[in-house]
Amino acid sequence: MTPAAASETSTAGLDASPLVDDLGFLLARASATTQSRGNAALADHALRVRSYSVLALAVSEQHPSQRELADFLRLDPSQVVALIDDLEKNGLVVRESDPRDRRANVVVATPAGRSAYTAARASAREAEQQSLQALSAAERAELARLLRIVAFPTES
Repeated sequence: MTPAAASETSTAGLDASPLVDDLGFLLARASATTQSRGNAALADHALRVRSYSVLALAVSEQHPSQRELADFLRLDPSQVVALIDDLEKNGLVVRESDPRDRRANVVVATPAGRSAYTAARASAREAEQQSLQALSAAERAELARLLRIVAFPTES
């Protein structure tokens, strides 16, 4: 029996629970499911979803500080430091002095990091497509729109 089939068997009947009407649970389960699939797809690139996220932001021309990364990714700063340490050890990013605040560091992708990101991005997109295959293109766009509203609420 495959692990997926075993999991389906072990949770049989639980999908009738009132929990499946809880939006927080549904968001958490969808996140866990897509993150698991993403981690599997990114393993070939020696990345995981969180390290890929840091690399993706480091590739941007915005040169985020470690604090900005932690805030944006909603991670504890110590988690971001560990992620950056691993990426730096693998030659994918470097820390540079932040020109806006010399006490802080910005994270910048190296040429190897840019190449790794390009390859990993294709794998991440494929995993995303697999996770969302039950949705039409219009439904995916609507889901993304709604999740952006939830993830980035406007300040009132």
